[in-house]
Formats: sequence, structure tokens, C-alpha cells
Amino acid sequence: MAFESYKNFEWIIVDNDSKDASKETILQEFPFVGWHDMGYNAGFARANNAGIRMAKGENIVLLNPDTLILEDALQKTSTIFSASTHAACGVQMLHPNLTTQISGSHFMKGGLNHLLPLPYWGSFLKWIAGFMKMQKPSIEVAQAEEKVDWISGAFLMVKKQVIEAAGLMDEDFFLYAEEVEWCSRLGKQGSLCIYGDIHIVHIIGEVISSNSKSKDKSYSNLFDKKGLQFILSNHVRIRKQYGLIWFFIQLLNYTIAVPIYIIASLVHNLFTLQNPMPDLEKSMGLGYNVLRVWGLSGHIIRNQPYFYKVL
Repeated sequence: MAFESYKNFEWIIVDNDSKDASKETILQEFPFVGWHDMGYNAGFARANNAGIRMAKGENIVLLNPDTLILEDALQKTSTIFSASTHAACGVQMLHPNLTTQISGSHFMKGGLNHLLPLPYWGSFLKWIAGFMKMQKPSIEVAQAEEKVDWISGAFLMVKKQVIEAAGLMDEDFFLYAEEVEWCSRLGKQGSLCIYGDIHIVHIIGEVISSNSKSKDKSYSNLFDKKGLQFILSNHVRIRKQYGLIWFFIQLLNYTIAVPIYIIASLVHNLFTLQNPMPDLEKSMGLGYNVLRVWGLSGHIIRNQPYFYKVL
């Protein structure tokens, strides 16, 4: 069996208003599971906070429903982590075809790496970063124990005493970037690491892509409703972690990226004899999303409690 030690753990499922028979089905098969109904789609941070408040253990792990535990990974991680001085840890995540997946990252000043998915403008900035030989922040293949600045929330184990010192996840976030902001506070209590020789499978974006009707499961999708949530959450995170100046630097870069995309894509499609309509639709989607972030910028600037949910 791939996961022999499951009975050693306290299991808590937090239901973000699934509107199906999952509760009855799961509790009938696994009666030892604790269950908490949020009563509405509360998003990642609020739901996980509800589970953390219920948990009794010294180590708490956030675990996505779209993950598969391989080779008793949870028990192995808990044993190693408990004996360490780390504040939080993750493991090497794999795609369903068992190729490696980004499991953690280093911070880049001002969150500038969030500009890289921007069409054309992001590629130009990436070229500049390469020319300047800047280190890539993302860790796709982790060493046996590799220190990082933040860990993917799909599998994130934290010591309870660290949470008590750093605080819970910020409930302003609905989805995306909340674990990054949280890790910036957890890291003040101790080091964070990825255990590269312990593996789980993470099936990226299945639930959110279905719920948002987005065809793109990647984190480079900036053009539809899911892309709006991604852009908004990243800007909120940058405001909270790096302050107002970096927030405006990010937003202004996203703003100038819209006309750059329109002009560059039209020129590119003209010279390559391609249909310009798909790019034009995407540029309009990006422009709409950037305008929505500008519309919410007053809330972001004030940094007062506000639920940034647009899905």
C-alpha cells in the first residue's frame, strides 16, 4: 500500500460548499475523518484556517484534494520535520506523468517574477534578467534538503508553535499568493525547506479550472476570470509584503503591457500571416483584468480587511 500510516494522523476536511454528496460518501468510508462545512466558497486561506483551528497536532499540513501521497510521504516528512529546526517544509511535487513540478521558490525583490507571464513585455524582462545572469527563483528539482523562501500550499507542513507566533493565513485572499505571503511571515520564525527525496503527485488546477470554466490550467493565464483572480491576488500579496511603491511598480508594468501586447501581436501576426483575432481577444481580456485591479486599488492601498474574491 502506498500510504500505510494514514491512521497515525488526524484528518480534517474543510468543505467550501461543494453542493454534492461528498460528505456522506467520505465519512461512510472513512469515519475517523473530521469534517467542517464552511457554508460558502471561502477560498484557500479561510478554509485552511478553519482546519488549523480544529487541529490538535504539533505539526499541521495543508494538503490539496488534487494530490496523491506516494511511498508513505506524509509519515516520512513528519518524522524528519519533527526532528528538525525548520519552521515549515514541503516535498518534491510531481506531475501525473511523474516529471518534477515547482514545489518552492526564493523571493525576488518586489515580486518582479510576477511580470514574467506578461506577453511580449514579460519575455523582454526575462531576456534582461538572463543577460544580467539573475538567479531563477523557482525550484523545480529540489535537493535532498533545500532551503527556500516559500513553499507551495498544495503540501505545506508547519509547526503549530510557529503558526501561533506568525499568525494564520491572511483571510483577505480568496485564492493564489496566500501561501507566499504566509511563508514570508513563517520565515521570520525559522527556515523553510523542501525535502527533495520525498514525493507526492499534484494534479494542477483541476478544481479551479472547472469551477471558473477556464481552459488554461497554468499560472501564466492572465486573460480570463481565473487570470483576474491570479493578477489581483499577486498584487495584494506584493502590497502586503513589499509596500506601496512595489505595488504601483507592478500595476504600472501590467498597464503598459496591454498596449505592448496589442501592437506586438498585430505586427507579429501580420508578418507571419496568422489570424490576429485570438491574440486580440486575449489582449482585451488582459486589459479588462488590469482595469479591474485598478478599480480595487483603493482597497489594496489602504490595506484594510477586504475579501478579494472575483471568481
